[in-house]
Amino acid sequence: MAAATIAPADSDKISALLSAVSALHQISENEKSGFISLVSRYLSGEAQHIEWSKIKTPTDEVVVPYDTLSSVPEDPSETKKLLDKLVVLKLNGGLGTTMGCTGPKSVIEVRNGLTFLDLIVLQIENLNKKYGCNVPLLLMNSFNTHDDTQKIVEKYAKSNIEIHTFNQSQYPRLVVDDFTPLASKGVTGKDGWYPPGHGDVFPSLNNSGKLDALLSQGKEYVFVANSDNLGATVDLKILNHLIQNKNEYCMEVTPKTLADVKGGTLISYEGKVQLLEIAQVPDEHVNEFKSIEKFKIFNTNNLWVNLSAIKRLVEADALKMEIIPNPKEVEGFKVLQLETAAGAAIRFFDNAIGVNVPRSRFLPVKATSDLLLVQSDLYTLEDGFVIRNPARTNPTNPSIELGPEFKKVSNFLSRFKSIPSIIELDSLKVIGDVWFGVNIKLKGKVSIVGKAKLEIPDGAVIENKEINGAEDL
Repeated sequence: MAAATIAPADSDKISALLSAVSALHQISENEKSGFISLVSRYLSGEAQHIEWSKIKTPTDEVVVPYDTLSSVPEDPSETKKLLDKLVVLKLNGGLGTTMGCTGPKSVIEVRNGLTFLDLIVLQIENLNKKYGCNVPLLLMNSFNTHDDTQKIVEKYAKSNIEIHTFNQSQYPRLVVDDFTPLASKGVTGKDGWYPPGHGDVFPSLNNSGKLDALLSQGKEYVFVANSDNLGATVDLKILNHLIQNKNEYCMEVTPKTLADVKGGTLISYEGKVQLLEIAQVPDEHVNEFKSIEKFKIFNTNNLWVNLSAIKRLVEADALKMEIIPNPKEVEGFKVLQLETAAGAAIRFFDNAIGVNVPRSRFLPVKATSDLLLVQSDLYTLEDGFVIRNPARTNPTNPSIELGPEFKKVSNFLSRFKSIPSIIELDSLKVIGDVWFGVNIKLKGKVSIVGKAKLEIPDGAVIENKEINGAEDL
């Protein structure tokens, strides 16, 4: 990929932006140079053009089937040695705004009164206790979640786990019209800034000093995952495989269903493994990209990365991930956020692989419909792990569609006296002013549309039914 050059008009923009950014006292020199470098790359148009004909399906050597991984040594002292090389890092920069919450998403209660963060801490505590190891937890916050997270982390002070937090970069939003930072237009406070996507995890880990500290403690691998993915737990088989085979980077992928057709996929391209995102696909191939036949897997964003390799690549400024432009409107200004994704870094690491993992390792909670699944009898909780109920014979989860009345967590919780049993449910659609009593069972295909207020009585069993009013109950 040749470096593109910047047109003279664009280099004027960059010089003007440089002087405007140098006056911003809210961010560090590292953040200023990272931001300018990202904008320069964006203006140079150095996008990587994918030649469709060169795309190859990765072999089993490149995307390793999970069930071919060798089993972990029986000896607990060997397991301890493995785990002592590991750090767990959760991406904790997101707010629960889509679900009507104001703080970090990781403090939404998931099950039995426990939050995402509680469950993560419980899981690692149990590992540390069981094997006598020291797996630390790192939380990468954004400026949006930092203060709240600091307060929340205090409650784990006495737990058997080291918790470190650091912030990802804070970049100025760019005003599209004149390419100046929004912060210099008198937009004060958080609206002038944005966190530049989770691809920023690598430089931020380095800039925060955490990377050197971990390397000096003999840590070798970091397991990176979204804090809202309940399936992203420490997996010894994957860790063992990477250490044995000296893989610098591993992306967990899982088979696509129709719900995941837009998810990024792994391809072999010019002899390297890389992530292909829908935004990079030429229009005439989008349908092919979405087909489950040709591109059978998608990225779960569970990533395992060698810490020394991160250090080497960040210091060489070699991680030139694809730039994702994210246009927004803030206080009447059209602005641009330039972001990167951590999965796109796969092509810069040596001996990088994917592992095709079971679907159980991908259980994200993006909306209240996902919350319904994980709070139901479809799952149980053991030692902080959310485990699928073996009584469910269908390997896929029911599809759930809830209307806007259920969008906010508080509204969702108030409309269910208890979460219905859904072990035998195929699909559920609920729209309108609907309220659920206790001990309700839903089976097969159920559609409930409340044109007026509709209360589903305690103990109701609804199987393969369309309900449009009280008379249908």
